[in-house]
Amino acid sequence: MGRINSKKFYKNAIKKHGVSPQGVCWISKERQELRFELLYSFLPTQLATYTIADAGCGFGHFYHFLQTKKELPAKYTGLDMLPEMCQLAKQETDQEIICADILRDTLPPHDFYVCSGAMNILTFEETKTFLQKCYAAAKQGFIFNVLYGDKQSNIYNYLNKTSLEKIAQELGVSQILYRDDYLENDITMAFLK
Repeated sequence: MGRINSKKFYKNAIKKHGVSPQGVCWISKERQELRFELLYSFLPTQLATYTIADAGCGFGHFYHFLQTKKELPAKYTGLDMLPEMCQLAKQETDQEIICADILRDTLPPHDFYVCSGAMNILTFEETKTFLQKCYAAAKQGFIFNVLYGDKQSNIYNYLNKTSLEKIAQELGVSQILYRDDYLENDITMAFLK
């Protein structure tokens, strides 16, 4: 059981902020896009030859980010557990959006899985499961950002590099890339096959 109810957490954010970065609990659009830039920097060039699954896609803002880069994948699939989010993401992107619980459901195979922020309110054990499932469903790699450090919180999940590297080792990750110099308490990692 998570430390907080994820569905309630995000429903309240949508109710308060609507379809916006704050509606998926980002502080600002600038911070959300900075994290997207980091995810994008670990993806290969020529995205049109790859498929991407966006785990915890929210409103599909990462898809719109890729549109502004003029770098759309061969196929984009968004996954989110909140039906309201899935409906809005489908309207916003006109792409395939699957309403799924990453921790429990079977995930469709894609070349790359990406995730921006969806693990921030999970417990450590839930985060390990999330990482394992997305990495297993990715043919080439899983690129994600999480809160970084040794802070303790009743709501948010902070991970340090040692724990992330241990998880990667348990998963048999071939190559780990990361950046932790762009925002305090944030890290973007690529677990590559």
